[in-house]
Amino acid sequence: MILGYARVSTGGQSLDAQLDALQDAGCERVFEDRVSGVRAERPGLTQALETARAGDILVITKLDRIGRSLKHLVSLVTELAERDVGLRVLSGEIDTTSSQGRLVFHLFAALAEFERELIVERTRAGLEAARARGRLGGRPPKMTVERLRQAQTLLSNRNLAASDIAETLGVSTSTLYNYLDGKGRLKPPAVALLAKARSPKGDGE
Repeated sequence: MILGYARVSTGGQSLDAQLDALQDAGCERVFEDRVSGVRAERPGLTQALETARAGDILVITKLDRIGRSLKHLVSLVTELAERDVGLRVLSGEIDTTSSQGRLVFHLFAALAEFERELIVERTRAGLEAARARGRLGGRPPKMTVERLRQAQTLLSNRNLAASDIAETLGVSTSTLYNYLDGKGRLKPPAVALLAKARSPKGDGE
């Protein structure tokens, strides 16, 4: 079966162009979401993944419709490959059922690993520098969108303690866990922070 998935960021945007492209691609069922690209909760995508069976193909119009980040995209494609489900991207003609398409995602996976290693290296260097200087007093700054993104990436590395991550970002451990759980998933305050940052007057704090 050929399954389709379409997403727009807000209820005011139209899915029509994506739905037309997916229909032209031969999709027998199409699943939809109207949520931001950074939101972890995507009921339509979840349903599509639960519906897909071995030999099926999931079709999307663009890569950014399905992945929240490079790491998340690689994780999804790996999961699909393990279940013998293909991924076809209409924009760019990427198809993991072909040898060329699989090569593209091997490169994506290598880039994601390279990015993770760089972050770990920088974090360790930052921790060593912070310890050498001694911890500064005063109230830790508020969580920002940039710190939140960094925290999500760092929490995915099981070799780093939450207290060390919080110290590197300049926030308290309690603040870190107020926004994210132990796996880096967004909590309501984090969702609110990102929504505020996307608003016209949002300042990211």
